[in-house]
Amino acid sequence: MINKIKQYDWKKYNYSLLIVVIILCSLSAFTVKLAGGEEHGMAFMKNQLFGMILGLVIVAVLSVLDYHFICKFAIIYYIAGIVLTAATHSPIGTDNETDADRWIDIFGITFQPSELMKIILILSLAVFFVKMQSRLDRFSTLVIAGVITGIPVLLIMSQPDLSSSLVAVFILLVMIVVSGLSYKILAPIFALGIPLGVVLFWYIQQPYNVILKNYQYKRVMAWLHPETDVKGDINFQQNHSIRAIASGKLTGKFIQDGGVKAGQSRAYDSVGVNESDFIWSVIGEEFGFLGCCLILLLFAFVIYKCFMVAKKSQDYLGKMIAVGIAAMYMFQIFANISVVTLIFPNTGLPLPFLSNGLSSMVSSMIGIGLIMNIGIQPAKSSKGGFSMRNMYGNDPVSSIDMDLEL
Repeated sequence: MINKIKQYDWKKYNYSLLIVVIILCSLSAFTVKLAGGEEHGMAFMKNQLFGMILGLVIVAVLSVLDYHFICKFAIIYYIAGIVLTAATHSPIGTDNETDADRWIDIFGITFQPSELMKIILILSLAVFFVKMQSRLDRFSTLVIAGVITGIPVLLIMSQPDLSSSLVAVFILLVMIVVSGLSYKILAPIFALGIPLGVVLFWYIQQPYNVILKNYQYKRVMAWLHPETDVKGDINFQQNHSIRAIASGKLTGKFIQDGGVKAGQSRAYDSVGVNESDFIWSVIGEEFGFLGCCLILLLFAFVIYKCFMVAKKSQDYLGKMIAVGIAAMYMFQIFANISVVTLIFPNTGLPLPFLSNGLSSMVSSMIGIGLIMNIGIQPAKSSKGGFSMRNMYGNDPVSSIDMDLEL
């Protein structure tokens, strides 16, 4: 293992990406403190700082732990992830007083399996596409990839957690496009998928649909036809979130008030879960339009770095993992902010690195750790070790089973 660490190209270690992530996490700790107020603020901040420290430890470990070795056990991760996701409906499952069975409670530790399942799905699909790299012109490859994704998606939807299910589907779509799957297969799929998507969108608007829960159906209809939400009960959270963001104006109230809230009430105080799914409402009010733009630039930098690592990756496996992680960040950032600003119907989805919650922070940090390791992998080994570029070019099917001399 030590020999492999010595072979890493440490000059390519992505310090800039790590610094940006630390900035986002530090901003998160400060923001959740504001969101929690005097009653919960300090507790939220301590939890988030603990999550950041734990996450940095995870990044440090994964940075030096070869992702090829990690992927050797992809099937074990996948089975464990499925079991944990299904366990939300077991005696160890809990709804955290949300009427949604999305968490498990083991020895007092509450965790959301769907967050970890996203990373597991990325690794599983990456390994699968490596194994099938010589058969990307077959329709069966697409079907199997759909099954690999479909099993956890159905389990997550049963919790119910539609937003996390959509993240998994988006990851699959992006990885399929980048995988090199034959366009002869992709073209008809997309040609049929677009009209089917339109039909599906029409179907979920029908009161008799069996896909959405009753509360999800009401949220969709209130989003499409806000005039029907006369009392404002359904869009209450999002409407107040928009008011909070708008009240921040250009520079935000934090700067306007001289950096001190001074016991003043904020519009986001009336926004539910403003420390987690609706953290963007706090950011918008406290830091204003300019602050939001700056944070979006930081997010764009993280995603850009993920894609650059994918582009420069020394092998197909690394490229697929990096692309999957980038897709996960992309969808969650876009969907979270869209929900908070009423562009999308209301659904619970954390904002990477910013939302309060250990599960989300750990999942996001695992992604960064993998990106770091992919970026420092050598193209050649001067000590007789592996040469990934040659290995994946000559024998993509068996490359995962290489001897890492651990």
